Amino acid sequence: MTTIFVNPKERTRFLRFLMVGVIGAIVDFGIANLLIRIFHVQYVAAGATSFICAIISNFIWNRIWTYPDSRSKPIWQQLFQFALVNATGLLIRLPILRFVEPPLTKLFKLLPEKFLVLPADALGQNATLAIAVIIVLFWNFFVNRYWTYSDVK
Repeated sequence: MTTIFVNPKERTRFLRFLMVGVIGAIVDFGIANLLIRIFHVQYVAAGATSFICAIISNFIWNRIWTYPDSRSKPIWQQLFQFALVNATGLLIRLPILRFVEPPLTKLFKLLPEKFLVLPADALGQNATLAIAVIIVLFWNFFVNRYWTYSDVK
């Protein structure tokens, strides 16, 4: 982790990874809310689907922009490693969605409606999703950096 703070190239990679993560989060939140609110897909299923869409987006952006110098490994090997790291991230994420959302939603329901910008269930779901995204972001960065993109000096 200290290399991120002392090595300008690593710092740039980390910042690019974060930017790609922001794009992934927009894809993730957008698709999750679309599936839940428009198509009435169950919350955890929508969260899993949106996560997979974000993985695909993030792999493409990271391959092209964050790690353009990572070409000694075949693309299919990197995609497999990236997907495996992110599938593990999904295993970290799903219990968070399942077990953190109900108490957060209950908490938002305790607030007077005039203070809520969205319905309490939407706030609880999105707050839980934000917590899961942040936790999984750190897992994804470090494991991908040192395994998937290990060919980058």
